[in-house]
Amino acid sequence: MIVAKFASVVVLGYLLGSIPFGVLIGRLMAKADVRQHGSGKSGATNVLRTAGKKAAALVVTLDVSKGVLAVVFAGLIVGREYLAVGEFGLGMLVAQVLAALAAIAGHIWPIFLKFKGGRGVATFFGGLIALCPPAALFGGEILIIGAGLTKFASLGSIAGAVGAYAILVPLTIMNGFPIEYLFYTLVGTIIIIIMHRDNISRLIQGKERKLGEKVNVKDLPPPA
Repeated sequence: MIVAKFASVVVLGYLLGSIPFGVLIGRLMAKADVRQHGSGKSGATNVLRTAGKKAAALVVTLDVSKGVLAVVFAGLIVGREYLAVGEFGLGMLVAQVLAALAAIAGHIWPIFLKFKGGRGVATFFGGLIALCPPAALFGGEILIIGAGLTKFASLGSIAGAVGAYAILVPLTIMNGFPIEYLFYTLVGTIIIIIMHRDNISRLIQGKERKLGEKVNVKDLPPPA
């Protein structure tokens, strides 16, 4: 029974992450498919360029909620039960981490968009908000400050994820925070860096797009 519960939280997390809010909001508010612009991703940055600040803010909120809900539902489903693996008991925290990582995977490779989605940043922070608010707050501040100062959303996103992981290292060692939090941020940070590899290349070449560069929606191809 507990094995089925662990499997269900992973599937539920993935399906939550797969909800394509960026595409839905882009079509609703700008009559455009954000995947036809810029990086071809469905995240808030493309929505910002295509549909404006209000649409992007809404997408960020909804994408964050996917990570939060994945963690909350996992906690409710697994509760105090444990999955015995050898001498170890894997409980609610492990289930929540797996659900949150599944939500990130769903956002990046959504079943509803033929496995072509966003980069997973907002959903990563959503999961972290539900798991460890102090780390999410610290990393989120770095993200906002970094993106605001440099005008590069990609640089801010990477810095924010790395910052969240960095602050959890001493919190885990010195303050006894659960190691599951550290594992989540480590895996999430690696995923985010990998998903931004094209941005990193453009940053090095000086070709990365800055925040505020808005596309003219009428020049976009019709939604797919």
